[in-house]
Amino acid sequence: MIRSMTAYAHAEANTPQGWLACEVRAVNHRYLECSVRLPDELRTLEPQVRERIAARLSRGKVDATLRYRAPAAASALALDERTVGQLVQLADALRERFPRFATDFAGLLAWPGLLVKPELDQEGLVNAARALLEQTLDEFIAGREREGATLATALRERLDGIERVLAEVRSFLPEIRATLRTKLEARLADLQQSAEPGRLEQELVLQLSRIDVDEELDRLAAHVTEARRVLALSEPVGRRLDFLMQEFNREANTLGSKSVDQRSTRAAVELKVLIEQLREQVQNLE
Repeated sequence: MIRSMTAYAHAEANTPQGWLACEVRAVNHRYLECSVRLPDELRTLEPQVRERIAARLSRGKVDATLRYRAPAAASALALDERTVGQLVQLADALRERFPRFATDFAGLLAWPGLLVKPELDQEGLVNAARALLEQTLDEFIAGREREGATLATALRERLDGIERVLAEVRSFLPEIRATLRTKLEARLADLQQSAEPGRLEQELVLQLSRIDVDEELDRLAAHVTEARRVLALSEPVGRRLDFLMQEFNREANTLGSKSVDQRSTRAAVELKVLIEQLREQVQNLE
């Protein structure tokens, strides 16, 4: 399945441990680069988040963010009854020894451990965050695949265009060769009295060999076949196609350098345009 490197996904969940939100976004990058932002309650989860992203994605600059909001009940304060009881006993004992002793309520609340918050179910929160991350990654990858399908269609259209240009070049190449041969023979006829016949034939063969582009056309056709095969693979193919674009360019440049006719020159230019369009789209693939 062809995947784009750019995508965005967002998911939320209300759990007994509180509200959770997860966001994953990515843009093009040569390798996989991951940035993770987590709340303090989930800070220990960072290695696992990075591991899951690396297991499911191969390329792209990825930003993953988890947000957490505790339930309203978790913000309520309660008295630690054991600490209160100890403070009451201590106050009574002090009052017996010091009759004028008075307890300051505001100061009492500042006593360490007197006010407590409900204990957080850390394990439950971590499990909920993991599940939400997987859900978000599922949606994220689905988005990459949808965009990848669009890119694959565009790539195949460019490959169709390259095949069309190659067919055109093959159709008029015999005419170009015949015309060039006629011109060369006419020029060499003026020199036949002063040149050896064998030498004239060698010169004719040399000139014709310099415009021989059959190998370039065959290699371009083979590259098109390979690109179509790669597009059908189920694994990430961006790097492989990126390398193949270099091979396309090499053959197109050689084809242009051997051109001796306006038609073949136009064909070489059109090929370069199509290959550049291919390359731009390939840069977006995972």
